[in-house]
Amino acid sequence: MTARQPGTRRPAGPLWQRLGAHPDGDGTAFGVWAPNARAVSVVGALGDEGWAEYPMTPGGDGDWRVRIPGARPGQHYRFRVTGADGRIRDKADPLARAAACPPETASVIAGPSSYVWTDQEWLARRAGGAAEAGPLSIYEVHLPSWRPGLGYRELARLLADHVGALGFTHVQLLPITEHPYGGSWGYQVSSYFAPTARLGAPEDFRYFVDVLHGAGIGVLLDWVPAHFPKDEFALARFDGTPLYEHADPLRREQPDWGTYAFNLGRPEVAEFLLASAEYWCTEFHLDGLRVDAVAAMLYLDYSRDTGQWRPNDRGTNENDEAVAFLRELNHRLHQRCPGVLTVAEESTAWPGVTAAVEHGGLGFDFKWDLGWMNNLLSVLALPHERRGLEQQRLIASLGYAGSERFVLPLSHDEVVHGKGTLLTRLPGPDRAAGVRGLLAYQWAHPGKKLLFAGQEFGQRAEWDDVAGPDWELLADPGHRGIADLVTDLNRLHRRLPALHAGDGSAEGFEWLDAQDVTNAVLGFLRRSAPGATAPGELVAVLVNFSGRDLYDYRIGFPLPGRWTEILNTAALDYAGSGVGNLGSVHTVDVPSHGRPCSATVTLPAQSVVYLTPAAAG
Repeated sequence: MTARQPGTRRPAGPLWQRLGAHPDGDGTAFGVWAPNARAVSVVGALGDEGWAEYPMTPGGDGDWRVRIPGARPGQHYRFRVTGADGRIRDKADPLARAAACPPETASVIAGPSSYVWTDQEWLARRAGGAAEAGPLSIYEVHLPSWRPGLGYRELARLLADHVGALGFTHVQLLPITEHPYGGSWGYQVSSYFAPTARLGAPEDFRYFVDVLHGAGIGVLLDWVPAHFPKDEFALARFDGTPLYEHADPLRREQPDWGTYAFNLGRPEVAEFLLASAEYWCTEFHLDGLRVDAVAAMLYLDYSRDTGQWRPNDRGTNENDEAVAFLRELNHRLHQRCPGVLTVAEESTAWPGVTAAVEHGGLGFDFKWDLGWMNNLLSVLALPHERRGLEQQRLIASLGYAGSERFVLPLSHDEVVHGKGTLLTRLPGPDRAAGVRGLLAYQWAHPGKKLLFAGQEFGQRAEWDDVAGPDWELLADPGHRGIADLVTDLNRLHRRLPALHAGDGSAEGFEWLDAQDVTNAVLGFLRRSAPGATAPGELVAVLVNFSGRDLYDYRIGFPLPGRWTEILNTAALDYAGSGVGNLGSVHTVDVPSHGRPCSATVTLPAQSVVYLTPAAAG
């Protein structure tokens, strides 16, 4: 066996530089945190000697270290941990920056990155941006199934071309942090610092991000700090004790997913996750994190019955450790990674999710509005004649749209497990018209936009995490029309300040009419700023959720004159019926809906119409 050097105390620098495997001249230094272990070794075919076991030396900080001459990048290794319970477990490296391709579970020595980035201008623009006031539309994608069989490098150009043509500003990746079970879609993470080897090496993922940045597209990552799987090779009982998970059995389990919850009150565990978040944003230039399952972190009684949870010191159900962690996460990322976005998947009414930390909030940039999504999809699944009876559910989200900065998600969760797709869950013979109306309503509603892959062209089959979207549908005029509409929606979303600048403010929205339950019609205004009246700074949105064309429909307008029809989801260009307003409507001095003037408009069935004041002259 090759001679080893004794362990040393943990060096300074980011955690991913202090622990893990780090090539060093003619060898590799290894470090791992296992404070309660009786013994730890590195095992693997390292150097040129074949398989061997290399005992590590403990330090006073709970770390174990060894330097192995001859160990080099690309070689596989594990930590053999003799736990406090006397059991011997072979463990993957929690700080591994590369992993073997599943079903293999070994860690891989990663050399220092030699990738030469070309996105300096992108990062500079991002650092100076104001995301809450700008256009933000997100294409959510599960990379392994989007084009099955392709890796990061092949996917980079295909995805950039597709998303760029549709006009989305960002992609959001379902977790590509390494995970043992592909059927978890990446949500049961075993390696918080390694991109999945299913699609290539870490340098390949850097190339992927760089290509998308070169195409003007940001990259967000779905990141999972709420829980981790119980696989013995990974984090569970890492040193023979509950180390990353809670020792308290009332807090250890995450019952919804059969996983362990992180012990966020332990400083080393919190730092492990904080370092992971920073690592992805610095080492891979990611533009933000969508933080999964925030509600499961915030509440001690989340998915737990009486007797299965313990209140905090105040006798309430708030998880104070999780609150402190999330505030530190947002503070750190915003300080160290300028322009990076954080988005909370938070499904409750927790106050101040997007409020600043210094004002008592959690500090996220955006929060998913799952109430908007649930109400919208459940109402639109009803027969057309019943939708007006549920109109209050549709308009509920517009009553609180300015309370947080929201993302409106139509995500992967809505097109699996027997739910159908956006297309198949809608009633009636012309479902494509219904999808077009739904999407145009989403793009008009205050909040940033998110759409899962395949829904941009009306995917018929539920999402299959192996087979992926049915791309051949794009040859059908009806499906192609949905994609063309999404392209135009994104174009308008980028071009017209009224459709994005006022997203996080109550002043960016104003009702025209929300009371016509007979016809299931909604009318509202979007403004870029209070009092804005210029073309593109003011947009009227008229929504007909009924199954009937409505002619000579009178509605009040805030300004007299001609209003240009800039979008009609029933247009022939989208394979629609062609029913519309011939390009514009004209107001008359007839008061209506509390406005001094009004116009009669044509509202095609299941359609949305956008109008803006015509330019002078």
